[in-house]
Amino acid sequence: MEDCSLVSCIEDISSLLPEGTLSPKYQDLGRQFSAVRKVYGDGNCFYRAICFAHLELILHNPRALQRFKDRVIQSGKVLISAGFEEASFDHLQSTVLHVVDQCIAAQHEDVLLRLFNEQIISDSVVQFLRLLTSAHLQIHEDFFCNFVEAPDLKVYCRQEVEVMAMECDHVDILALSQALDVGIHIVSMEGNEQQLVHHVIPEGVDPSVHLLYQASHYNILYQRTRL
Repeated sequence: MEDCSLVSCIEDISSLLPEGTLSPKYQDLGRQFSAVRKVYGDGNCFYRAICFAHLELILHNPRALQRFKDRVIQSGKVLISAGFEEASFDHLQSTVLHVVDQCIAAQHEDVLLRLFNEQIISDSVVQFLRLLTSAHLQIHEDFFCNFVEAPDLKVYCRQEVEVMAMECDHVDILALSQALDVGIHIVSMEGNEQQLVHHVIPEGVDPSVHLLYQASHYNILYQRTRL
């Protein structure tokens, strides 16, 4: 690929490891995961990472791709029920559907990587996912309002979720994972000095997407057992 700036080609996990003596945390990361795909750090990395990783996972499964496409189509009703005007998301939704259609037609990683490295297409996917996250939060306000530190949920969504380049919070991750029905495993390098911290979202699911969280940034991980 000529341009891997927004989502990189797959790299060996060693590209994340510092030179010299490795801490137990880094050793553990290398034991569990064999490869990484780096995502550009522009504040949109979580949204870009989860969509790319999920589509890559189902790339050779036409039924799963069709289910994802149907979910994207249905999400239009979710956005409208949350108060969004169709004109505000119609083009974004069409772009996401275009990406899925290209995946269905080609079923090739290079096509997915090319699309996610085209800035306008890639950012449109991110923007759509941000609006969907906002809609899911607002529709389930009775639950999510307990976890949001803001005057009200609508203000939080408008200022923190819908705006491009705003880093996501745990509540946003949970909302989008529910909206897309995608289980997420987040491996965090933060906190404990000696051990990785693992978060499965939503709790209790068998996650299909694995993300590394380090220094407020998300990259895509690949398990050793699945390569």
